[in-house]
Amino acid sequence: MAQHTDRIAAAFDRAAQQQRAALIPYIAAGNPLPETTVPLMHALVKAGADVIELGIPFSDPMADGPVIQRAAEHAIAQGIGLRHVLAMVADFRKQDQVTPIVLMGYANPIENIGQQAFAEQAALAGVDGLLTVDYPPEEIDDFVGLLNKHHIAPIFLLAPTSTEERIRAVGKIARGYVYYVSLNGVTGAGHLDTADVATRLKGIRKHVALPVGVGFGISDAKSAQSISLVADAVVIGSKLIDTMTKAAAGLPYAEQSQAAIDAGASWLAGIRQAIDVARAPSADATVAGGHR
Repeated sequence: MAQHTDRIAAAFDRAAQQQRAALIPYIAAGNPLPETTVPLMHALVKAGADVIELGIPFSDPMADGPVIQRAAEHAIAQGIGLRHVLAMVADFRKQDQVTPIVLMGYANPIENIGQQAFAEQAALAGVDGLLTVDYPPEEIDDFVGLLNKHHIAPIFLLAPTSTEERIRAVGKIARGYVYYVSLNGVTGAGHLDTADVATRLKGIRKHVALPVGVGFGISDAKSAQSISLVADAVVIGSKLIDTMTKAAAGLPYAEQSQAAIDAGASWLAGIRQAIDVARAPSADATVAGGHR
């Protein structure tokens, strides 16, 4: 197997050996400041991240809620685009050759570069996977072929509204893992129904052999812990970004990055603690309430 996809498989293998779900934080590249991103990625790994989803700023993020939309707008206002994101991944790889990096975003920035050029540059930077919200799995065979050629896992979203046909299509071409959107709506909205998620995952796993991560609506240690009992990974973004944004708000420019990094890493460590004990016999109440 190729190196890049191996990092994703190895991360899930490590989590499985430790009898826990993997933890996948999402952050928006360039937010709150461009210089924050790479140190933040390293800090999140130290706090317990198994995989990092790095958001590509885009001006019309239709699947994202207001927190992530504002983060993307803030990054774009500071001039951050896809080429900068790839440079951030390359910088991260100078110190970390283990943690998988999955880019998450929309088709437009990729089309602006060109699919082949993107695949080549992403592989060179050290990207492990790509999740694009608006590339339907039924229509991107050629692009999936390019990604596979360059050892970048094509990762797809599934939702409560996904038909069995769509699930089957994703199961045939996805690599790395599949991201199940636990709610109808945008990121950061709604309330989780863990029992419903568990039922949906059973249906997905009939056609998808890959690990399944669950995101949207996970906002505290309790919800992360409950989802970790039924999913292979917990994906969490809006609350993490909101925590960092609030920590940096009102501070002098020179202090904003470190404040955001410290707050984000501390909060994520609480989520990881909850996940670590979720499948243990004594997991009934070991949730870090101070991190909610």
